[in-house]
Amino acid sequence: MGMETRGQRHVAGGRRPGKMRPRRGALAAGRGGCFVEGGWLRNAFRWRQNIGPWEERPGHFGDCWQYWTDDGLGYYEFLLLSEDIGAAPIWVFNNGISYNDEVNTATIAPFVKDILDSLEFARGSANSTWGSVRAKMGHPKPFPVKYVAIGNEDCERKFYRGNYLKFYNAIREVYPDIQLISNCDGSSGPLDHPADIYDFHVYADAKTLFSMKSTFDKSPRSGPKVDGKYVPNKHDMLMQAFVSEYAVWKTDAGRGTLLAALAEAAFLTGLEKNSDAVEMACHAPLFVNDDIEKKWNPDVIVFNTWQHYGTPSYWMQKLFRESSGAMVHPTTISSGSSADSLVASAITWKDSENNDSFLRVKANCKLWI
Repeated sequence: MGMETRGQRHVAGGRRPGKMRPRRGALAAGRGGCFVEGGWLRNAFRWRQNIGPWEERPGHFGDCWQYWTDDGLGYYEFLLLSEDIGAAPIWVFNNGISYNDEVNTATIAPFVKDILDSLEFARGSANSTWGSVRAKMGHPKPFPVKYVAIGNEDCERKFYRGNYLKFYNAIREVYPDIQLISNCDGSSGPLDHPADIYDFHVYADAKTLFSMKSTFDKSPRSGPKVDGKYVPNKHDMLMQAFVSEYAVWKTDAGRGTLLAALAEAAFLTGLEKNSDAVEMACHAPLFVNDDIEKKWNPDVIVFNTWQHYGTPSYWMQKLFRESSGAMVHPTTISSGSSADSLVASAITWKDSENNDSFLRVKANCKLWI
């Protein structure tokens, strides 16, 4: 479980830093989904081991980021956090693949059973086997888990597609309402396997991310294809993207900068204008403990032993939150400057409390040469 997830990663300007060696067809370590994967499967996140009384949890070594965790913030606590802040929980689970080893599809069945049990823990009635465990922990009401991501950035791995289909078919049979997210990038063409949503990640300098504002303008407006034939998703609708990780990083990001926030705003404007092709998005990472974590920049919300604050990227995202459920209007930029240096959008929405209507126009220009 994570507040941010990982799928097909697009990195501009080099490799992402990390302790683990880059795996074939991918780049080096991150966190969130990478924490679920583990550098080795023996160190992967195991949901069964981080439920129940905190003092009885064995903990494990998070080898992606080289620290020990007591798993006091586990699967159950992330579900509670999602509930507390009004967010939709997305269960990003290990599909039998880590950075350095993977399970053959022929022997993946125990992993599939484990994930079905995890969903029963979250969604099952208080009388079910695992739902009763949740109820005893103080939450008899099921959690509304409606999205799951099958693996993390594993599209190019040898056993991903075979493992993916085992999980996909098993979950679809038991929980037909759950939206299933593929690690494979569908932004430039249909996938070769069934999925409701595909995962998309990007980390780049400010100039590059600003230029990616049109990334989804030409995304396919149809579902995946298998053996050359269209395969409808659960609702026979457009397969959409989950931009589950995006950020300006490295020098342009610092510990949170206005430059990074403006470039990210331009990218989000492009997502907003293509809301028929993009289901949802989130900046990554979300939280950082500034007292101990120095391995990654940027982070949206910083906390330590005496304060907490939002970076410019956090406040930028607050500006965009009304876009959910809003109507997007066509915009045209008339300027003597290059259109590539400007981006704008206009939305209208109604306040849910007093039914007042609002118009918001956002405009952004690049701040570099």
